[in-house]
Amino acid sequence: MSRANTDICSVELAGGLDNRFRRLFQNPQKILSLYLKEGQTALDVGCGPGFFTLDMAKLVGETGRVIGADLQEGMLSIVRGKVKGTELENRIVLHKCGQDKIGLTDRVDFVLMFYMVHEVPNKNSLFSEIAKLLNPNGKVLLVEPPIHVSRAAFEETLQIARSCGLKVISRPKMFPDKVAVLSAE
Repeated sequence: MSRANTDICSVELAGGLDNRFRRLFQNPQKILSLYLKEGQTALDVGCGPGFFTLDMAKLVGETGRVIGADLQEGMLSIVRGKVKGTELENRIVLHKCGQDKIGLTDRVDFVLMFYMVHEVPNKNSLFSEIAKLLNPNGKVLLVEPPIHVSRAAFEETLQIARSCGLKVISRPKMFPDKVAVLSAE
């Protein structure tokens, strides 16, 4: 995250990230209900237009909290507009992260990194920060796309995560994506 990243998904393409067709194949409730419980604090890194963020907020319930972090203010504005005036508004905190770090100090129980790690130039910095934010017994769900990320590149990403204090605890199947669940060592 040390240079301007021109490979990030732009706000102009946000509609393609958040639509009914995608929900058929990547149902947020189905994917996230395995990891989130009422009362937890969760972090959605690279939340984009909130495709997963809103469902995360439903799963953590009234006593939980979701931090939606994104590099682009435009993406955060989209999420803000979706939750304004709803019961989810008080559960979701939006955070503009920096080029070089997420910039949070709050500890979290769950971190979602869905289709975004390949966009981060400094993965060491990202995973080191995640390891520090994660509560004991906390989990990270890392999902990368099948076309942009090769198997070798995904394995390299997991090795970087390991070197930063995270361990791979499972490799669930989510065809055709590359998936790993991590925890702090």
